[in-house]
Order: sequence, then structure tokens, then C-alpha cells
Amino acid sequence: MKKIIGVRFRKAGKIYYFSPANLEIEKGCHVIVETIRGVEYGSVVLGMREVPDEEITTPLKEVIRIATKEDDEKEKENREKEAKAFEICEKKIEKHGLPMKLIGTEFTFDNNKALFYFTAEGRVDFRELVRDLASVFKTRIELRQIGVRDEAKVRGGYGICGRPLCCATFLSDFATVSIKMAKEQNISLNPSKISGVCGRLMCCLKNEQENYEYLNKNLPNIGDIVTTGDGLKGEVVGVNVLKQLVNVVVEDKDSKEKKQYDVKDLKFKKTRKDNNVNKNSNQDIDYKELKSLEELEKKEGASKIDD
Repeated sequence: MKKIIGVRFRKAGKIYYFSPANLEIEKGCHVIVETIRGVEYGSVVLGMREVPDEEITTPLKEVIRIATKEDDEKEKENREKEAKAFEICEKKIEKHGLPMKLIGTEFTFDNNKALFYFTAEGRVDFRELVRDLASVFKTRIELRQIGVRDEAKVRGGYGICGRPLCCATFLSDFATVSIKMAKEQNISLNPSKISGVCGRLMCCLKNEQENYEYLNKNLPNIGDIVTTGDGLKGEVVGVNVLKQLVNVVVEDKDSKEKKQYDVKDLKFKKTRKDNNVNKNSNQDIDYKELKSLEELEKKEGASKIDD
């Protein structure tokens, strides 16, 4: 067994593991460690714990020291320097006429490297910009192109739920999300309702996906033929996943009536589901090309959901 601690260098950033050596390190304190980028100042988000040797894939680097008041002051100065560097870099980008948007700046604790994060539609030749910045800051310069999801993580903001963005507050990694998840959860496929501020599918679609997959296994698909407890047969026209209720149109003599049943009171042989909201849809839709919810419902057969 080996002792480890978890260190984070940026808010909602990835957690890295280090050996505490012989230091008594508690959660919440700041430490100075060595990384592949150089000496860094980080916050301890996971206190000391023991893990089996086989779970450690790479040799752990030891913590150099617990941060002192001088270290705290230097980190504060670096944050102020980053703000100034952002303004300078923006002016340099405008001067060179480069098609790029600066998102954030970052200095390593030892000032051995300055990183500039930007977004752009395609590849950008920024060699002259790097030389210009190096002459100003007298340190190694690295420009790193990031995507729109990373941009939202760096800039922060509020989602349609009214809360701060998950990626900017607690998500250390981006989960893989797909249109299939929205369909599985029977969410309206209106782009404005399932897209985040970054323009991509909302990360929170992943949160309850496993629960919906489990609950949907117990339910028939829309269009399936079921037998009710009183011996009547009918076609499934809707389901309530969370309440495990099924809407069925049953035929009684010469009339048809829509009734709601608990799934436990039905007998059915579940047909194969093609990862859609209904049996008439057999492929994913490019939701960005759909102009309205009404057009989407006509093409996909999705049910409206109250706001």
C-alpha cells in the first residue's frame, strides 16, 4: 500500500496524484509539486489515503513542500500577471491579424512557461506571435488551441437551469454525450433545450442515463402489442418511464379506448429498440438542421414535454 494525495491546479480541473512523503498534508491546504510542465502550486482536494501498489500506474512524484505565505503571495502575483498577459496577447493578435480568439492565459508557478489558450476555425500560423510574446515575457511561450466545450469551462457562465455551468464548477473531465441519451430519456429534441451554452449537447444528459436505461428495460416500446390483466390486447402509445406507467389503446368489441396501466399488470414480448423514441424512427437526426419543435415532432414522432 502507498499513501497518496489528490491535487488540483485549476478550479474544476483534473485531479493529479502525488506522494505526501513524510509531510502531514490535509485536504484544503496548498502544496508545491513538480509536474511535466515544471514546478506548480496546487490545492489538495483529496486528503491522504492508502491505495494498493497495483492501482498506481506511474511512479508517484513527491510533494516538494507545503505552500508557505511567500508561495501564496507569488501565486497571487502570477494571477495578476496572467490578467495583464491576456491584454497584451489580445493586442498582439490584433496586430498580426490572426483569425483566433484568446480564451485564457496561464503561468506556471516558477514562471518557466506561459500558456495562452485560444479558439479558431482552423489551423493558425502563430509563429510570429510566439516570437513577439517571448520577447515581451522573456520565458517559454506555448499557444494551445482548445474546443468550444473547453472554452465554456474556462470562461464559465450559467446554464438554462439557472445554475453555474457544471464543467466550470465540478466536472474535471467531459463525459461523452449523444442524441441517443436525449431519446432514451424522452426529452424534447428541440436544440435550444438540449444544447449547452457551448452549442454542444448538455453534459447533464449523462447524469441519469444509467437510471433511464435500467427503467426502460422494464417497459414495452411504443407500438408494441400488450395483453392487459383483464385479457384485453392493445397497442402501446406512450410510457411514463419514472412512474413505470404505460398508455395503451385497447380494443373492446367495436370500440377503442386509451387506458393507463402499471407495467406490472401487462404481459408483452418486448421488440428490439433501435435507440429511438419510437419504432418509426431508425436513425439519428442532425438536430442542428431542424428549425422548430413542430418540424422535429413531425419527422421524429417525439412527444411534447411540458416546459
